[in-house]
Amino acid sequence: MLVLITYDVSVVTAGGRRRLRNIAKTCLDYGVRVQNSVFECEVEPAQFTLLKNKLMEIYDDQEDSLRFYFLGKRGRQRVEHVGAKPIDDPLRDPLIL
Repeated sequence: MLVLITYDVSVVTAGGRRRLRNIAKTCLDYGVRVQNSVFECEVEPAQFTLLKNKLMEIYDDQEDSLRFYFLGKRGRQRVEHVGAKPIDDPLRDPLIL
């Protein structure tokens, strides 16, 4: 299933900047960055549970927020990109040899 993950992390403190980096690194383990704080993650339900648990351990519920949008198994077909900064995504744009 395709899950869109967005986050807003307070970076006023060094701890906040560290959380921001750790959240981004964790999301990169499961998906592709499509905007500064937005990731598309193609995961199985069990993988999503692991990912969410990792993110929940990192973020501060008093200062940060996480949002999960479930686009489903056919989610890639529902995404349209226009403008600058297209992403290289082998799942969306496989190479044809």
